[in-house]
Amino acid sequence: MPGLLVALCCSAGFAALAQDTADAPRSVALAGILGDKALLVIDGRAPKAVAAGSSYQQVQVISVKDGQAQVRIAGVAHSLRMGESPVSVSDAALPVSNTGRIVLSADATGHFMTAGMINGKSTRFMVDTGATTVSLGVSEARKLGIDYSKGRAVRMGTANGVGHGWYLKLNSVRISDVELRNVDAVVTSSDMPFVLLGNSFLNAFEMKRAGPQMTLDRIK
Repeated sequence: MPGLLVALCCSAGFAALAQDTADAPRSVALAGILGDKALLVIDGRAPKAVAAGSSYQQVQVISVKDGQAQVRIAGVAHSLRMGESPVSVSDAALPVSNTGRIVLSADATGHFMTAGMINGKSTRFMVDTGATTVSLGVSEARKLGIDYSKGRAVRMGTANGVGHGWYLKLNSVRISDVELRNVDAVVTSSDMPFVLLGNSFLNAFEMKRAGPQMTLDRIK
């Protein structure tokens, strides 16, 4: 729709978010198998051989067999296969709540990241209070099965100037056990590494921040 300008904001370091953390891994991938040892790539570092029954940086190798490794990452079971994308710890450890509350912790770079779902399919969010709507790139939209071509054409104000995209409604956006329906969103013409969790979702919550923790309480 001509004349409609959607704000899309993010920090300058958005495309290069660090994955390092001293407490727990952010991502784990299987680079190879050496006998009964899994060659693990943790947070993009050099591969580390970890034997079945042993642990390294909160990753416990349960078994190694047939080109895959059964592991526990921060206490959550996963199957790692060679050649597949890294497993994200936060995808397996969504905050649990039965009160309409979402609790998020900042990562090493100060960003609030979380796993969640759009239209029942898993994705990764980054909280962005400067974004008017939930915003995602074309590749992520395709992966989630969103037919953005049926959306309304919009202009978008970005850090790099004015771009274009498609405005539409998402059937659902879910984080933990908190779900919103019919959420305004924009699919951008360019790709983004994460889905921006913008104000079309955040405005349904009272937001509080205390140090590295952010709490979102559903407004009744």
